Amino acid sequence: MIKVLVVDDSALVRKLFGRVLTEEPGFEIAFARNGLEAIEQLEAFKPDVITLDVNMPQMNGLECLDRIMVLRPCPVVMVSAVTAEGADSTLDALRLGAVDFVPKPSGAVSLRIDQFAPTLLEKIRSAATARIPASRRLRERVQLRSGSAPTTLPGALKATRPVATGARVPGNGLVLVGTSTGGPPALEALLVPLPQTFAWPILVAQHMPASFTGPLARRLDGICSVNVVEVTRPMLIEAGCVYIARGDADVVVSRRAAGLFAMPAPAKPDYPWHPSTDRLVRSAMEHVPARQLVGVLMTGMGNDGSAAMAQLRAEGGRTIAEAEETAVVWGMPGELVRAGGADWVVPLPRITEQLQKLVPANAAHS
Repeated sequence: MIKVLVVDDSALVRKLFGRVLTEEPGFEIAFARNGLEAIEQLEAFKPDVITLDVNMPQMNGLECLDRIMVLRPCPVVMVSAVTAEGADSTLDALRLGAVDFVPKPSGAVSLRIDQFAPTLLEKIRSAATARIPASRRLRERVQLRSGSAPTTLPGALKATRPVATGARVPGNGLVLVGTSTGGPPALEALLVPLPQTFAWPILVAQHMPASFTGPLARRLDGICSVNVVEVTRPMLIEAGCVYIARGDADVVVSRRAAGLFAMPAPAKPDYPWHPSTDRLVRSAMEHVPARQLVGVLMTGMGNDGSAAMAQLRAEGGRTIAEAEETAVVWGMPGELVRAGGADWVVPLPRITEQLQKLVPANAAHS
């Protein structure tokens, strides 16, 4: 039984979310009208998952999320308006500890709820399996509960080192990254430590709606040494740049006279998740030798990217999977590991280090 606390100031939204959950087996539901009521329910109801509206009176969703992560951390799915402001708030929420989000149904909500219901159920079930890092906000929790000095955290987790050697990848090439649930903070952890001189371009497929990938790219660009852009048109792939696929569509690699291009492409029904990691990797393998490609598969539900990256490794490419102990949801990287397609299984704080060991320091992309 999954205990779900639905937090929303709209009586209609609470009613509709409640209807979706009660029509499915395996859920126990409680409701709160605002952040203050949600905080009261933390110990009384002890939810396994919380759906949390962003905009509420008295205590908004971000303030409430901040308190939840200190008082009783549990998986939170944000319910956000599909607007630029809503996207920025959602990205703030993911940095604060929310594991995922759903766009809030707009217009005639009661008419659209049947279309929205499968997404809501999938997100809640996935969130129920999500891992909340034990170290998150630990200092504040310790101080709140005991007033004593904060516990010293253990050192960095050790990477599981399987079969491949640490030899650098020869020549010029591409880094291909796939991620989904929990992805924006994971991308930040991956990209922020990279120097501006990082030799290879990076292409990213992050499962997100189109209204969110632009704000994500702009936010990452503002905090990274490398340049980060959203792929909204054909773009020449250049060293020192990160290309974020536009949401609700795919990005593919294509070769023209001027060089390799990142190309936006309409979503194909053959691929269930978008932007598709599998499609990105396969398109890159059509134009770049596998030995000059490095695949990185990080936190996310489902198996997108696992088949293509396993094929990449089989043909001589290198692959890195995020380790289970740091992944919010060990779906995508876990499937890659189970398929025998991961050269390295590495906790998130160590992925950038492993990537820099693989990519030649002074190569220039052409």
